[in-house]
Amino acid sequence: MNRIGLRKEEKAFETRVPLVPDHVRLLRDKHGIDFVLEPSDQRAFSEEEYGIDVTPLKDSGIPIVMGIKEMPNDIFEKDIVYIFFSHTIKGQTSNMPMLKRIMDVGATLIDYERVVDETGRRLIFFGNWAGMAGISDTLRVLGQRLELMGITPNPFAGMKTTLEIKELDELKEEFELLENRIKDQGLPSELTPFVVGFAGYGNVSRGAQEIFDILPHKTVNPDELSKLTPESNLLYKCVFKEEHMVEPKDSSLKFNLQDYYKNGKSKYEGIFHRHIPYITVLMNCIYWSAKYPRLVTLDFIRNHWTSDDRRLQVVGDISCDVRGAIEFTVRCTSPDKPAFTYIIDEDRAELGVEGKGPVIMAVDNLPCELPRESSTSFSETLLDFIPALAKADFTVDFSDLELPREFKDAVIVYRGKLTEKFQYLEQYLPKEEN
Repeated sequence: MNRIGLRKEEKAFETRVPLVPDHVRLLRDKHGIDFVLEPSDQRAFSEEEYGIDVTPLKDSGIPIVMGIKEMPNDIFEKDIVYIFFSHTIKGQTSNMPMLKRIMDVGATLIDYERVVDETGRRLIFFGNWAGMAGISDTLRVLGQRLELMGITPNPFAGMKTTLEIKELDELKEEFELLENRIKDQGLPSELTPFVVGFAGYGNVSRGAQEIFDILPHKTVNPDELSKLTPESNLLYKCVFKEEHMVEPKDSSLKFNLQDYYKNGKSKYEGIFHRHIPYITVLMNCIYWSAKYPRLVTLDFIRNHWTSDDRRLQVVGDISCDVRGAIEFTVRCTSPDKPAFTYIIDEDRAELGVEGKGPVIMAVDNLPCELPRESSTSFSETLLDFIPALAKADFTVDFSDLELPREFKDAVIVYRGKLTEKFQYLEQYLPKEEN
């Protein structure tokens, strides 16, 4: 039975854990798995809560190391299995040196993001918690922006930061207070009809909607947006699916979801810009890759920002792909400073809500703002996989490696080599200098 080490997190504000103390005790008592905790003063659960050995993991010989976010290059060791969100599967430039280091030392990398079922649906995720924190941060930032514009009173002003709240029940209480302010004060007339658009309908979107739905609202379809009447005490919610975001380039064809997944922008073009004139707050909750059209392009926002019919104030880019679906998401932000203004004339980001351009909430680790509850939910999804992981022999050929199919398919690097499914990443790796 392999020992499993729980690594410390080193990114600012990152206090989440892959396995919570209750589940560590369950796995130890039921399956005899031995866990070791790396010392850390940056963890949502204390060492006392875990009640297990505490020791540095580097050079410890512990064969399996679990974490949450990317790990620094100097910690990787030969024949050690590392499990974390590597953010490498799109060939992300910033993480390619880390991927190459894992390969160079002969280590193994398993990525939670690639643990999926037969349909490709992710099984281990924080997405719903990102959505919950993201809608909170976005509406608070909106309140700041409106105050700067002189739109007072506005019910969004003075919302607590999610980082300050930390727990789901308190977050819901904060939104109940916001609900009461919207009912009592009403919305600024210049913002009505007030539309919050949710691009996507997966885990991220569902989490954001769960919190948003506390507010007084009415759900509408995209084809109703142009017909909405102003309501002073009511927000409109609109959820956009793929067929609302793209259409076939060949006008004789009808939208087909599987065809779109297969062919992307080679056969489809983006049409989301048609909806933006009616949206006050846009929540981007979609998975995006370069295979697909962008949700909002630079060219569009540059032209639209000077339009008389512009209603858009803030974009909550929960997915946070830099220069991705929202092309003017030019950087990520942090929980203590969650927003930047995209200065359109200069193609740059200015931290805060001041400047000529849209405000973007682009925190790339939103679930860390609700660390204990998001960690507990995440840990529950891992429980069934840990016993097989602890028993696996990672010295055999990959073809002989016995792991649940879901976890084996998530092995990006095995003993220093890219597995067959991830050979495409070779093209993104840093080139050797002559």
